[in-house]
Amino acid sequence: MTWTAPEVTRTSGSLVADEREMLTGYLAWFRNCLLHKCAGLTGEQLAQQTVKPSNLTLLGLIRHMAKVERVWFRERFAGQSFDPMYDPAKGKDADFEDLDPSRAAEDYARLVEECRLADEIVATASLDDTFVHGGEEFSLRLIHLHMIGEYARHTGHADLVREGVDGATGW
Repeated sequence: MTWTAPEVTRTSGSLVADEREMLTGYLAWFRNCLLHKCAGLTGEQLAQQTVKPSNLTLLGLIRHMAKVERVWFRERFAGQSFDPMYDPAKGKDADFEDLDPSRAAEDYARLVEECRLADEIVATASLDDTFVHGGEEFSLRLIHLHMIGEYARHTGHADLVREGVDGATGW
């Protein structure tokens, strides 16, 4: 049986919540938006490059966001250390270009797990908690804002790629 990306329920958060609930709610919503753009597609469809000459694919976006989740929340904020998620010998765009449609289910599950682990790490942290990266001090608040922007940008890319795969449009 061929794996297809599962359906995703996008729930909107409160429009009048406090800062923390608003930031975590919007991040969760954008995470689900990206997964929603992938729903119902096979690994082969997720790996389809439809916006030439760009190397963007839905599978590449899934892989990229798994890496970004890990880097910002687990490595930089929590100070955990890992081997690179993708082979550095394959270049800086390995998350976008070194695709294997037969591993799409694993890549999808990795993103979902990285999101879960990120949420677990920040659950008891303050938005004012900081870390230093590249000689600059960053707050957890900034990470949330950065990640919302990252997902918003890539969800826009996903709209274009998905339309090229099967014509599906919409929010």
